[in-house]
Amino acid sequence: MLLPLLLLLLFLVCCFIGIPVGFCIGFTTWVAFLLLDGKMIVLAQKLFSGVNSFSYLCIPLFVLCAEIMTRGKLINKIVEFCNVLIGHVKGGLGYVNVLGSMVFAGISGSASADMASLGLIMADTMTAAGYNRRFSVTLSAASATIAPLIPPSTIMIIFASAAGGVSIGKMFAGGLLPGVVYGIAQIAICAYYARKYDFPSTGRRASLKEIWSTFKTSAVVLALPVIIFGSIVTGICTATEAGSLAVCYALIVTFAQKRMNGKDLFRCLVNTARLTSSVTFIVATACAMGWVVSALQIPQKLAVFCLEFITTPIMFLMFVNVLLLIVGCLLDGAPAVLLLAPILCPVAAEYGIDPIHFGIVMCMNLTIGLITPPIGILLFVASNVTGTKLSELYKSVWPFVVTAIAVLLVITYVPGTVTFIPNLMR
Repeated sequence: MLLPLLLLLLFLVCCFIGIPVGFCIGFTTWVAFLLLDGKMIVLAQKLFSGVNSFSYLCIPLFVLCAEIMTRGKLINKIVEFCNVLIGHVKGGLGYVNVLGSMVFAGISGSASADMASLGLIMADTMTAAGYNRRFSVTLSAASATIAPLIPPSTIMIIFASAAGGVSIGKMFAGGLLPGVVYGIAQIAICAYYARKYDFPSTGRRASLKEIWSTFKTSAVVLALPVIIFGSIVTGICTATEAGSLAVCYALIVTFAQKRMNGKDLFRCLVNTARLTSSVTFIVATACAMGWVVSALQIPQKLAVFCLEFITTPIMFLMFVNVLLLIVGCLLDGAPAVLLLAPILCPVAAEYGIDPIHFGIVMCMNLTIGLITPPIGILLFVASNVTGTKLSELYKSVWPFVVTAIAVLLVITYVPGTVTFIPNLMR
């Protein structure tokens, strides 16, 4: 056990001194290969084979779709429609923020993309309407964490590939209900603060005619999440094919409405390549690390330890929740899933835990870490794009973290919240 602990220490030291996580994983893997007398040609093969997977093609497709919709300024339609529906309620823009994130989550699948686009718009809109700036930015960051739970989700794609034999479509279906429950919980927080601080409303209640008129202009955007999820659940498309369909649909809509030209499309492609390349590099190095994990027999040793000292699935899930909440504070979701899924999934199987249920629990844990101090990667993004002090966000985010943990416990110990919709697909 000494070598795994030394490698873990090396990895943590690299992370704490500020080396990008992909290089941390790669350097630790290279050192492990040297210590284990592994051949460098095997390392090169593992790097290549790690990304040579058709499933990962989903990631650039959904990223490109979100880029097109964002650059075409179609996400403003989401805000307009949600505002017409509930903007008249006291604190209504807070509800619009959460509902907008739930809809945009069905397009982007990325919390960072949600915060940098829709989150920035909503934070500025709420501030201009008289809401507290710190609360507006904090809510935008917290609501952005809904994105990894509602399909399509980048982290679910990575988990399905890392765990092996798990359906991406069923992972998407399993995340829908928890994502909705999480969104409702955040709306409840907004309702509490709206009454406590007497937040304003945006004006009078819209008439049915106004709602219908706004719906007609927003329908092309609202239809995209339905197309993506519906095509997967009904079996018409695989997740990758649904990504291709989403990109084609986004291109047709933006060009038909003259919201994009060739130059804009080129920028979307460049941004997509930049974002995807960073994820792909992490995937490659983490898959090479998988060889090290297997060579050291870490999953087998962990399984023996858990089965000896953790006697029930309930205790194991609690152990996993605590472990992943800590890991989620330190690492982004993608590398954490790639490193831990191959280790924890075989152990979960020993306890008879459904892989879809375990995957959503794992994704939810790591999502909470995005807004949990002292790291809270999404809080850094929110601070950078809005100019709000990070220390202020650290103080105001805790009610959202506690609420997220409460939702996590529900989906952990009520498996039906995850497995109900996937079971309908069988």
